[in-house]
Amino acid sequence: MEVAVNTRFLLPGDQLEGIGRFSFETLRRLVAQHPAVTFHFLFDRAYDPRYLFGPNVVPHVLGPLARHPLLFVAWFEGTVAWWLARHRPAVFLSLDGFTTLNTAVPRVTVLHDLAFEHFPHDVGPLVRRYYRFFSPRFVRASARLVAVSEVTKADLVRTYGVAPEKITVAYNAPAELFRPQPEAAQREIRRRFSHGQPYFLFVGALQPRKNLGNLLRAFDAFKTTGGPAVAEAQLLIVGRKAWRAGPILDAYRQMRHQGAVHFAGRVADAELAGLYAAARATVYVPYFEGFGIPIVEAQASGCPVLTAGVSSMPEVAGPGGALLVDPHDPNSIALGLGRLWHEPDLRQQLVARGHQNLHRFSWARSAEVLWEAVDAAINEE
Repeated sequence: MEVAVNTRFLLPGDQLEGIGRFSFETLRRLVAQHPAVTFHFLFDRAYDPRYLFGPNVVPHVLGPLARHPLLFVAWFEGTVAWWLARHRPAVFLSLDGFTTLNTAVPRVTVLHDLAFEHFPHDVGPLVRRYYRFFSPRFVRASARLVAVSEVTKADLVRTYGVAPEKITVAYNAPAELFRPQPEAAQREIRRRFSHGQPYFLFVGALQPRKNLGNLLRAFDAFKTTGGPAVAEAQLLIVGRKAWRAGPILDAYRQMRHQGAVHFAGRVADAELAGLYAAARATVYVPYFEGFGIPIVEAQASGCPVLTAGVSSMPEVAGPGGALLVDPHDPNSIALGLGRLWHEPDLRQQLVARGHQNLHRFSWARSAEVLWEAVDAAINEE
């Protein structure tokens, strides 16, 4: 059997974020679990050889670089559709929410969120028009859909009228490198990244939905009202500058305590594991999220979590696995920061509940769910 896979988010170098991480972790397991299947990986640029997970992987580089709405159309409806017509694989698996309409090959599509439907002004007008036109059509054209949370599945049913039985759920999961670390290693991380001071950690791209503006306002309020008791507290922000980051930087410039905020940019995975383990807490308060992988990465690292009590975050954090706050209210976030700073018993409780929550998440199981969807799509034809 031959399976074609959209692998355009398997980017060269150490550049994997949410969708790229999902692609990497599930595909390397699928390739190992099904050695008799030939997987055709379709890249939109030169690929890193480490993504050829086994002898049953055949790479193909198809232009153009698909990183703009007009180029999305050219790649998916042009180049990919041409390749599928020429090679006729049993199924086309796409892990980034996009697929092609211009094929008779059965399609399985992974949906990570429908944020653009609920917060359309968080993306540019051309991107918004592309999503609004193509996404419901992608959903209808796909034989099977995979959502990354029950919340995302319910959103697909509610927003697009998808039959629930057409959708299965494959969670994200923490990678094996995320684990608690010795105190000496934690001290070294703090020395390198926060001048040796205790810090709250945010992980994610700098873009509107991550709600960094409210987090910065909340941290400033926490520092202002907390007085000398919180003088050492730092906020470390890890992630690339993505799109529409202007309001985030405006909020930063308006802070009284700018010196306590550190923008670390992207870091290597090994450093990120250390940053979670050494943090006083991870603070992750998007106002909408399809999954929210920093929550489970922090839990796996023995780090308490503060997160938003909306969208998928409570589902992912699990009962009692995180301190939940209102992401729209900086005062609610500030109060949560204060509790995590002053209440060691609460931090220990969150660490323990977070550890218990982790049994729900397994990349191996998520790969199995993907294959079940692939198998169902093929057998329906």
